Amino acid sequence: MRLNRTGDLIDAHEYPATTEELIEAYGDQTIEHPNGSEQVGDVFARTGSETYTCADDARNALLCGLGHEAVGRRYYSDRDVSTFGEDGPEQVSF
Repeated sequence: MRLNRTGDLIDAHEYPATTEELIEAYGDQTIEHPNGSEQVGDVFARTGSETYTCADDARNALLCGLGHEAVGRRYYSDRDVSTFGEDGPEQVSF
């Protein structure tokens, strides 16, 4: 996924900042992901009204607010148990 310049803009923004301020400033920016794209304003709107104290908080909210289209294979985990009838990998104890 590419944040394009949105990540740089969020990093350079002055904090604390509210969700509404970030939407007003960067809402028209586009985030591209493997299955399409989303507007930053739409993503932040899903996170609810928050006050972000730093760029990391805002960036995390943005990444967590992306729709399921931004995720690779939905419901996939390479840590699931083997399917019934398969032996699967040997268990390793750490």
